[in-house]
Amino acid sequence: MIKNILWDFDGVILDSMKIRDWGFREIFKSFKKVHVDKLLEYHNLNGGLSRYVKIRYFYEEILEKKITEDEVLKYAKYFSILMKKELVNPNNLILDSVNFIKDNYKNYNFHIVSGSDQNELRFLCVQLNLDSCFLSIHGSPTPKKQLVTTLLKDYKYNLEDCCLIGDSINDYEAADYNSIKFYGYNNIKLKELNNYYIRNFSSQFF
Repeated sequence: MIKNILWDFDGVILDSMKIRDWGFREIFKSFKKVHVDKLLEYHNLNGGLSRYVKIRYFYEEILEKKITEDEVLKYAKYFSILMKKELVNPNNLILDSVNFIKDNYKNYNFHIVSGSDQNELRFLCVQLNLDSCFLSIHGSPTPKKQLVTTLLKDYKYNLEDCCLIGDSINDYEAADYNSIKFYGYNNIKLKELNNYYIRNFSSQFF
């Protein structure tokens, strides 16, 4: 029986992809569109990866240039400023999952493990009145695999009682790496990975 649910954030709780797409275009608006388009393609295929990884990927793999850690942090800080302004709109919430969370947070142990920046993530959860539904909220720059490992250890959870709900292959990999069950959501391609897929939460029982 599932007792502990680890939630991804973007694409599962908040419909943020288009806004984050815009954010990457904005911070790299001085670069050629063809290069930024390649970054957006990578970004959409790897929703669970942090912006720090994506910024570094843009420079090192697409532009084939070196980038310092300070430069990565500078871009990430600007990106976060943009996201804090745009993502506080409650209209971006995915009500199917949010209603389940609000109705059931006393019945399960809920945590967030996200590729989003941790400080930004906690800010958004407070602004959207979601923070009280979760025992803990974790994000980047720590990789998601490690976030899950640390959380499971700190809370001394039985792995058989845990699952991770996400919308990307990176979420699946984090769950698989930590030997917990993975439920795909909001990305039908994930149904190919295993038999656990949530079409909607109104009919979901863990």
